Amino acid sequence: MSTNPFLDPTLVHGDLYRGNDRLADRTHALHRAKISGSNVADTIAHLLAARVPRGAVVLDIGCGRGTTTLRLADRLRPRQLVAVDASTALLDTTRDRLGHANARGSVVCSDFHHLPLPDKVADAAVAAFCLYHSPTPATAVAEIARCLRPGGTAVLVTKSLDSYAELDHLVHAAGLDLGAINRSSLYESFHSGNLHAIAATNLAVIDVQHEEHVFHFVDPTHLARYLTTTPKYRIPLTGGIPALAATLRQRLSAPPYMTRSTVSYAVAVRP
Repeated sequence: MSTNPFLDPTLVHGDLYRGNDRLADRTHALHRAKISGSNVADTIAHLLAARVPRGAVVLDIGCGRGTTTLRLADRLRPRQLVAVDASTALLDTTRDRLGHANARGSVVCSDFHHLPLPDKVADAAVAAFCLYHSPTPATAVAEIARCLRPGGTAVLVTKSLDSYAELDHLVHAAGLDLGAINRSSLYESFHSGNLHAIAATNLAVIDVQHEEHVFHFVDPTHLARYLTTTPKYRIPLTGGIPALAATLRQRLSAPPYMTRSTVSYAVAVRP
């Protein structure tokens, strides 16, 4: 079993995504903290808009809570939109959000290493912030390529190895997890540095873009809300967010607390 929580199948299929709340809390805390960097779902839709015809079949692999799915539905107006995720709870959220937005789409519960879809079925596919959960991401890319029609476009999105590294030092400085600064990146399997090479195993890469995102956590409670959703740290503190915030307030300098992440996009086609 991997020591990286993002590569531990027990966690990935258990506490991390069994329910909707943890990912929702993590996303909300980050969005509130973000002061620089484009909207990822908007960027993905923009990258595909010039390459995908109206009436296309589009796949959103590892759709999570469906934020990108909704943006694809609105921007691309596909004939068929299929959201795929291994978490039934996240798929339920995606289905509900599509319904509330009156957006046509269907959901499929599946591991992205074995997609239950025909060969050459899709004009486009997105895999955003999910392939770093695979110990063999090239296998998942091969499945995505199999499902694309020749000339079909894939957009693969990930983060840099050093994303949020400043938080490792804050957690260490607060004495909450002395191993934080030495622990491997959550994104070690699929990251900005190997994105091109892995995508190129089964697709023809036509563009790779990198963008820095900057985050300011405005107070200890805001930072604590994010840290409690992050499986990288081993914080033994009891008492929940209030206790964690009190410890951060006592042991760290005054806020805001800044961190960065590089978001990387590969645009590739099936030859």
